[in-house]
Amino acid sequence: MCGRYAASRRPEDLVDLFGVDKWDPDFGTESLAPDWNVAPTKEVYAVLERPLKDAEDRRPVRQLRRLRWGLVPSWAKTPEGAARMINARSETVHEKPSFRRPFAARRCIVPADGYYEWVTGEGERELEEQGKRKRPRKQPYFVTPADGSVFAMAGLYEFWRDRTLPDDDPRAWWATCTVLTTEAEKGPLGVAPAQGPHSLAEIHPRMPLMLTPDLWDAWLDPGTTQVERLVPLLAPPPEGLMRAYPVTTAVSNVRNNGPELLTELEGPEEETLF
Repeated sequence: MCGRYAASRRPEDLVDLFGVDKWDPDFGTESLAPDWNVAPTKEVYAVLERPLKDAEDRRPVRQLRRLRWGLVPSWAKTPEGAARMINARSETVHEKPSFRRPFAARRCIVPADGYYEWVTGEGERELEEQGKRKRPRKQPYFVTPADGSVFAMAGLYEFWRDRTLPDDDPRAWWATCTVLTTEAEKGPLGVAPAQGPHSLAEIHPRMPLMLTPDLWDAWLDPGTTQVERLVPLLAPPPEGLMRAYPVTTAVSNVRNNGPELLTELEGPEEETLF
């Protein structure tokens, strides 16, 4: 799954990297601060293609937009379930009522440095099974492209209208997004830690769907709406592109934020983890 990630790149760098033509046209140009602990319901950057608001030319324009992480379907009565809609399974995204419409017409890329995932070591699990520990301690790992490139997460976005507010209220429209997930790769990591898991599947059975650069244009193209043409884009990336390493358990608290959260540890913080 993807429940927490890091996003420290400047918007100017994202504009260059993704060939963006318009940066945040509807919401101004105020930048989001680098965030090393992005949690659900936060505002995040996303790259998408759609016509500019109120423009006579209705051709799609590649934009960098700020979206709220946690998709609210357009037909929802309230936005209360957004925190539960942070992920969509790639295997069934074209079938689910909450996701099939944005999958057909409102796809985006959510840029990240990488994502965090928590793993419970064998020693901790044994203690839990024996009743000697009520709640096992979990070691966070940071998963990122081994070559240092951007982790381009496949996403969907949607618009939701708050009917309790007047049309001219800037809060009347919510722009939200979700991140697609796929089965975690079972092959060896491109760079594995000296201690701990040697594949992503050993950390968690799911992972965000990373789009390689050759797929960006096709994924963002709103003119492609046929499911049979979109499903091939959901294939997991080639194995061996990732590295994973243990990081401080401070990342488990969403109030903690800073580049020190990405510092690689020599090994898991708890000796019993592996």
